[in-house]
Amino acid sequence: MTRFAATPLVKAKLREDALAGYIALAMLVCILLPLFAIVGDLVWQALPSLNWRFLTTSPSHGMREGGVWPAFVGTLYLITLSLAVAAPIGVLAAVYLTEYAKDNWFNHVVNIAVLNLAGVPSIVHALFGLGAFVYAARMGYSVLSASLTLAIMTMPVIIASTRQALLSVPRSYREACWNLGASRWQTIRTIVLPNAISGILTGIILQVSRAAGETAPIMFTGAVFYKSIPAGTLFPYALNEQCMALSMHLYTLSTQTPGVADSIPNATAVLLLGLVFLVNSAAIALRTFMRSKGR
Repeated sequence: MTRFAATPLVKAKLREDALAGYIALAMLVCILLPLFAIVGDLVWQALPSLNWRFLTTSPSHGMREGGVWPAFVGTLYLITLSLAVAAPIGVLAAVYLTEYAKDNWFNHVVNIAVLNLAGVPSIVHALFGLGAFVYAARMGYSVLSASLTLAIMTMPVIIASTRQALLSVPRSYREACWNLGASRWQTIRTIVLPNAISGILTGIILQVSRAAGETAPIMFTGAVFYKSIPAGTLFPYALNEQCMALSMHLYTLSTQTPGVADSIPNATAVLLLGLVFLVNSAAIALRTFMRSKGR
């Protein structure tokens, strides 16, 4: 049986496809190599201090010794509270803008404002949080003020990513549901949101890293230079108290603590990366579960 021979045009297209694949692979390697080099160097330099005691104890001797437990717990507080505020409000706002709001000039202005807010520098959000929550709302320098500032900062991106996820759901799904007599909210709750949950969680995942790594918003609103808490205590802070945070602690160690061992700030950076990785992994696992359940 004679096989069909590839024509010169087909061979040229196959070569182009192979070349494009190699170029894309090279770009991926160019991205991953610096990432692995940076993380590997951080872990290597952090090894002398990276142990269980470093995680579960408070800083001591002027921040030159001890661990990061107060900062670790404070970061968990800030991430959890900010996402608890930003995620539901951002998703519901996106649902309104996409499913309920009329297609008029006002809706367009609101969408443009949301996109612009997503690009505002973090220091501007910090000053807004200082004026709105610390002074105007009289919350003072506290966990609540810092969390709300982070929520305001992350909410525009959650709204934008949720809108794109909702718009990706075919309109035919909605029309089929309406033809069966379902209301608009029933259609959104049972059809639109389950099919868009993957994109919604992706937007939330992206904001976890930003909320955990920002220093300026919490420095102006609720982070404190030092606060000792009992080792291993899971609930050491009240909402009206200031807290330590890993990003602020890393900044303090790197710029304002003379004589500190190099391994301590590197170990703090590794823990911050590990915390972000764990939270993102949990969100990705939830997204995968919701996607499989939807199928």
